[in-house]
This record gives sequence, structure tokens and C-alpha cells, in this order.
Amino acid sequence: MRAVWSGAISFGLVNVPVKAYSAVEDHDISFHQVHDADGGRIRYQRTCEVCGKKVDYENIDKAYSEGDDTIIVSPEELKELPAAEDKEIEVLQFVPADQVDPIMFERSYFLEPEEKSPKSYLLLRQTLQDTDRIAVVKFSLRNKTRLGALRVRDKVLLLQGMLWADEVREVEFAGTRSRAKIGDKELELSAALVEQYASDFTPEEFEDEYQVELRELIDAKLEAGDTLDTDATEGKPASDSDEDDEADDAEVIDLMEALKSSLDRKAGGGKASSSATASSSKKAPAKKSSGSSSSSKKSTAKKSTTKKSSSTAKKSSGGSKKSSSSRKSA
Repeated sequence: MRAVWSGAISFGLVNVPVKAYSAVEDHDISFHQVHDADGGRIRYQRTCEVCGKKVDYENIDKAYSEGDDTIIVSPEELKELPAAEDKEIEVLQFVPADQVDPIMFERSYFLEPEEKSPKSYLLLRQTLQDTDRIAVVKFSLRNKTRLGALRVRDKVLLLQGMLWADEVREVEFAGTRSRAKIGDKELELSAALVEQYASDFTPEEFEDEYQVELRELIDAKLEAGDTLDTDATEGKPASDSDEDDEADDAEVIDLMEALKSSLDRKAGGGKASSSATASSSKKAPAKKSSGSSSSSKKSTAKKSTTKKSSSTAKKSSGGSKKSSSSRKSA
């Protein structure tokens, strides 16, 4: 795991250096979009609505609009805010664990003790366990001041981000104000039904069936050869990588020959100029390189022909699926 934050927990005169790691990860399979006609990758560009030009990420600032007025805030101005670079988890309160409404909890982070002798870390952990309390804290992460809850999970201190009070909506639905009378028999039957489902919480018994079946679908398509060449979906010619590899090989040959010639010249006591040595060492590989280049062109031509025939086969089949023979030739 890679730490997403480092700093220290502080309460009173106690300072606990820690590193924060994301405690959760998304298990959903990630998709990207492609053109249904040819499988080409669909990408989104950042375009300026004034000049119509594509804008690089480093040239993008944040802006806030209020009515007819818009103000621009630069990254430099945001960094100057005092909370932006705060490296402290400040304890505000120690409260009973059951007083914090779970609706306020956000993403969780494991806290690792950073010092070699983590006595202050162990002390805080044991204190929270013995008092059955959580610490309400304030910290900064990714240029945003956050509220958090510090509690113990197994042997690790866990920091959970929390919503601010004004971020939780107050709602009241008409149905909740109904004065419908609930009879004793109905309550008895309802309690009996609950009892039938009553058990200890065992989260490992539950499975995301949609993701499991999706993974099975993907594996079946891979096994059946129902695939496209990834480089082709991004508009990259297949021959480019081959030519680059051959050019790299030629450079390695030139370098090796020059080194060997230099060693032989030094062992023989010759005093030929370095420029002559370099030019003579590059002559022989140059022929190899040209020969390699010509073979590369032939190879590229063959691959181009193969790709055309493969493309024709795809069109005639009426889809974007590859046949196993076209994959082998590619």
C-alpha cells in the first residue's frame, strides 16, 4: 500500500506521528467506452468554450460563479490557505462511540505508527479501547479541511472521514407522519419474522453476484477469442513498436562495436583519433541497420497486408470480433 498522507495526531502535549493508508478499495470492474462500429477508443478532451482550443491540465484553474460574476482561483492561491498544508490530526473531543450517527461517516484510512518506538500510538489506542470512546478530529487532505472520527479496529487506529453537520440533509416524508394504528398481533408477527433472520453479522458470507457474473462473462470472451487488439482500438499502428525495437537494437549494436573497438585500440597501443575510431566502428553496423530496415519494411508491408485482410474479414462477418486465424497472423 502507498501512504496517502503523513503527519501526526495531537491532543494536549501528546504527539503521535502516523502515516495514513486507504482502508478500502473498489472491487468493481472498470470499463472504458469504444465506438460500436469499429471498437475505437472514445476519449474526452478539455476544450475551452471561448477559443475552442484543447487545454492541457496544467493550464486549468478553478473558478466559482455567483450570479453574473465569476472569479478564478489559482493553485498558488489555494496553497496559501492555512489549512491546505496542515499535517496535523487535531483531536477536538473524546465522545461515546454510540453518539456518532453512522450517516456522517465517509472514507476510512488505516493509521500506521511512523516512529520506531510507537509508545504514544499504543497509549492512544489502549485509552480509546478502555474508555469506549472515539476521538472527533479535524485534519486536511487534498487541500480540503475535513472532520473525522478516530477509533480502534483490531490493533490499528482507524481514521474515518466525516460529513460536516450542514452536509447532512434534514428531511420529513408525508408517510412518516401517518397516524395508522398498528395492532399487537401485527407487532408480534413482525417480531417473529425478524427473529427468523436474526444472527451475528458475517460480512464475508455476502458476495457481489453482479461482479462475479461480469468477471465470468469477460473470462468466457477472452477464452473464446472474442477480442480486439488493444493498440488497434487506440489508433496505434502495429508496425510502430517493431520499428522502434529494431532501431533500439541497431543503437545497441553501434555502441557495443564502438566499445569493443576502443578496447582493442587501447590494448594494441594505437593512437588513432577518437573520431576516426567512432566512424569506423559505426560503418559495419550501418549496413546491418539498413538491412534490418529493409527487412523491417518488408515485415511492415506483410503486416499491413495482413491487417487489411483481417479488416475485410471483420467487415464481412458484420462485427468487431476477431477470428482466431486473423489473431495468429497478427
